Amino acid sequence: MIKYDVLVLGEINVDLILRADEIAPVFGQELLVDDATLTMGSSCVIFACGAVRLGLRVGFAGIVGDDEFGRFMLREMKARGIDVEPVIVDPAIKTGITVSLSTATDRALLTHLGSIAALAPERVERALFEQARHVHVGSYFLQTGLRDGLPNLLAEARARGLTVSLDTGWDPDEKWNGSLQETLAQTDVFLPNGVEAPAISGEPDVEAALSTLAKRTPLVAVKLGAEGAIARRGEEIVRAAPPAVQVVDTTGAGDSFDAGFVCGYLKGWPLERTLRLACACGSLATRYPGGTNGQPTLDEALELMDAAP
Repeated sequence: MIKYDVLVLGEINVDLILRADEIAPVFGQELLVDDATLTMGSSCVIFACGAVRLGLRVGFAGIVGDDEFGRFMLREMKARGIDVEPVIVDPAIKTGITVSLSTATDRALLTHLGSIAALAPERVERALFEQARHVHVGSYFLQTGLRDGLPNLLAEARARGLTVSLDTGWDPDEKWNGSLQETLAQTDVFLPNGVEAPAISGEPDVEAALSTLAKRTPLVAVKLGAEGAIARRGEEIVRAAPPAVQVVDTTGAGDSFDAGFVCGYLKGWPLERTLRLACACGSLATRYPGGTNGQPTLDEALELMDAAP
């Protein structure tokens, strides 16, 4: 029986967001910020919340520590409609945390991995693949326990008829390798941003990167921030501009974009409409502090899409 539209194989951590118009810490000095928010973090959790808001059924396979941050995350994820039954509580580790130094236009992140790096292929129940239509993996370079075995794990999922989406996120080591090329071979939808795509492809710019990556993965959508996004499937190339919104915090905007794109993909929408939905979801998510507070319903996203020129 299909229980999930999307099964997320992901990291779980809290986010502490410190926000100001300008924010540049200096050792030896105490500086004030305008706002502080403790909220749900992790690329994959923010993606999962966005997917649920859009009407998708989402299950989550991940790991938390037996601590206050872990209990906070499970409570909040469940309250947002994510099925957390597959999540493992491991008393031997700490739940991860990311401190986000955020302005209206950019952010810097400081992360303690903890449980983020703990998920491994052998800890993913294969029976979950029988209950899902699609698998999403985010934070590839942070999920170090999952990386090496991920190509085989995704091949198992695809052999059962599931499709796969991947968002690598930033590589802290800036090596952009590991088993990534083997993982891309088992990916149906690849969702990098405009910095990651050239780095992963070895190309000098987004256009060349898109061409190269589209030869490795059937569908590639590159997030370009204020410039919107560009996607390619075979010889089909489409662009979309972001709808205008009042930006408060860009945390999680790319993950909300991913949720919108996967939603359109699973609905079988044309590529152009799917990309526009993704841009609308990413834009609307920036309206409030935190990665999830501004995430739209499908009706809200469609209304913004229809109103855009």
